[in-house]
Amino acid sequence: MKKAYICLDIGGTKVLGAVFDENLKIVCTVKKKTKAEEGQEKIEERITGIVEELIIKSQMNRESLAAIGAGAPGIINEGTGEIIFTPNIPWRNYNIKKVIEGRFNVPFHIGNDVKMGVLGEWKYGAGKGKENIVGIFVGTGIGGGVIINNKLYAGAKHSGTEVGHMIINTEGPYCNCGQRGCLEAYASKIAITREIRSQMLRGRKTILKELMGEDTTIIKSKVLKRAIDEKDELALEVVDKAVYYLAAGAGSLINIFNPNMLILGGGVFEALGSYMLPALQEKIKRFSMPAVLEGTEIVQSKLGDDSILYGSLALIMEKWGK
Repeated sequence: MKKAYICLDIGGTKVLGAVFDENLKIVCTVKKKTKAEEGQEKIEERITGIVEELIIKSQMNRESLAAIGAGAPGIINEGTGEIIFTPNIPWRNYNIKKVIEGRFNVPFHIGNDVKMGVLGEWKYGAGKGKENIVGIFVGTGIGGGVIINNKLYAGAKHSGTEVGHMIINTEGPYCNCGQRGCLEAYASKIAITREIRSQMLRGRKTILKELMGEDTTIIKSKVLKRAIDEKDELALEVVDKAVYYLAAGAGSLINIFNPNMLILGGGVFEALGSYMLPALQEKIKRFSMPAVLEGTEIVQSKLGDDSILYGSLALIMEKWGK
């Protein structure tokens, strides 16, 4: 019987699901809003409903479903499937593994979403064949993951490699985590949006004012890309500043871990990689020891939005020893 695997990218705003066939290729996908504000039971219904829809859409025999994997934000015990804490979703010490396995009667494995993204890139994407990798994913916030000697590093309490919360400046701006001067407070979309709005309030001329309109939420990556493409002075200035601090953080990580490869991913790099990557490759020389940097390849994520799905698949294969 042909085997199939379902993998999920569970976020605070959306859930993306995919069916992988026995050749580990994506057969079909389903994407829906998480609706986290409706509470835990509704989120469970949304996730299990997406799995059901994927089974129907792929036309698989239910007995073909071998396992389900997922990536979600927060602190997650990969061994037990317990979500200890996650932002933007009302889950605290919540055993999602018990829920999914009870409903579908197949093994379920889950890990932190960004770590899954890095795992996916290592196993199936840009980092394939590399033994030591550092990954930094820049989106609304900043997350990361580290592969050491062909193994994903988790930390003593499943919360290791919070690279977005390394301190760049002890007197810097406050981060959402409560600390000051985190990398995330300088180089994430939250930080970029804050700086752009601050400059606009001071009267800076920019096409971003028109592009963003009255939208008070986090700036969209496609809006930022359009402003960069049109060489908007403010957009270039703010993104260059973000790249500078990102290079400082990445350079420190290279000095610490001496990886074969640094992988940059996330929504911001998906949109602006052609501009940001060369700039970071140049700026990072200021923050990393030449002898260490020389052996580190710096690349952009290859799998893009699918990296977490592939990471979840890699987690399934790892648990099975395949």
